[in-house]
Amino acid sequence: MVSAALAAFALMAAPTVQAQTAAPAPKRYAAPTAEAVAAARAKRVYDTVQPPNPTIVRPSLDNKRTANGLALTPPMGWNSWNKFGCKALTEQVVRDTANEMAANGMRDAGYAYLILDDCWAGPRDAQGALTADPKKFPSGMKALGDYIHAKGLKFGIYSDAGKLTCAKQPGSQGHEYQDAMSFASWGVDYLKYDWCHTGSRNTEEAYALMADALRATGRDIVFSICNWGVDRPTEFDRSLPWEWGMKIGNLWRTTSDIRNDWQGRVRFGLGVLDIVDKNEPLYPYAGPGHWNDPDMLEVGVNKNEGLTSEEQRSHFSLWAMMAAPLIVGADLTIMDDATRTILLNKDVIAVDQDRLGAQGRRVRDDGDLEVWSKPLADGGRAVLLFNRSGAPARIATKWSEHGYPDALRVAVRDLWAHRDLGRIKGGFSAEVPPHGVVMLRVKP
Repeated sequence: MVSAALAAFALMAAPTVQAQTAAPAPKRYAAPTAEAVAAARAKRVYDTVQPPNPTIVRPSLDNKRTANGLALTPPMGWNSWNKFGCKALTEQVVRDTANEMAANGMRDAGYAYLILDDCWAGPRDAQGALTADPKKFPSGMKALGDYIHAKGLKFGIYSDAGKLTCAKQPGSQGHEYQDAMSFASWGVDYLKYDWCHTGSRNTEEAYALMADALRATGRDIVFSICNWGVDRPTEFDRSLPWEWGMKIGNLWRTTSDIRNDWQGRVRFGLGVLDIVDKNEPLYPYAGPGHWNDPDMLEVGVNKNEGLTSEEQRSHFSLWAMMAAPLIVGADLTIMDDATRTILLNKDVIAVDQDRLGAQGRRVRDDGDLEVWSKPLADGGRAVLLFNRSGAPARIATKWSEHGYPDALRVAVRDLWAHRDLGRIKGGFSAEVPPHGVVMLRVKP
């Protein structure tokens, strides 16, 4: 069934092309239409096929399976990996981060989850149960979870569908129910489940098994599917998580890892623009409880390196337009005012967290100059004017590109200037800085 988010897009008029250059570049992708996605789902058409044994039902095709009802808006929080990686992750880092989130306005702005990524675990004990690394986490996971909860936050943790994690610590394959019970006993509220050292294992089977194990604990645990989407490194199973994940997980990675740069691939890492171009066409699959995850935020990570301040603001705006999880990766103990201003922009956060759950998309692509639109629950739209180029440019949009008559006067608010611009007829135009955005909220 097509979600309410898709229905909202159906109300939008076909894009009206306004060239911003003499020779507009052709679109670099072909986004699936809502109708095509609905037809595929109705016919159960996927890249993978039903196993030949008629007694085996793929988990995503099991009519008895239901979604877990969690993450009805995109999860927000903090993850240790982008800044602290493997070696620098310690109990003290986590406690300091919890203190900062509770005190610096992030918790109150909606950043609820504090997530430990890879490299927290020690060896399994004699009974096969997971343990914390005694040197890095001397208090253990239960005490750490209690500390996080006492700060008004939720506790997230990491594991892997293989026998080992990506950092070659114990994975959960063969221990799914045992590990799920451990997580629940520690007070875990969120599990990021990775895809290293899985061999020829089937992804849908692996993630469904852990999803069932989490449900069996009786504790509400948001389930993050991290098998890297279109950038899977294995040829054994090319299934894509947005095709089967809606009743299995709450979010799924759509690409390989983000890196702190504007564009380009370096080994397994992708720049912001590369990820945007892979994630945006998947808009029909996103909705309450099931989100496309273009990976964590690089805002504030390694100041004076990688993304400029303007690019970080664009990065945050694009993630909000795509209804992406907002998972911060910076060291919060040294967060500067520029980073704080971006991460705590409540107008932009409200676009990401809008209860309709529609993922925004491009409605016009004139090469390096783009117009995006995101339907909102109150009948309004979030509008993004995006300049990918290296020079300032004026970008204009008509209200008809967003589903309104051009003759209509709509209320316009600039979300980065925090200023109401009055009621404007016909459309809007603005000078947009290089690699920058102008982000609006409009409402009839």
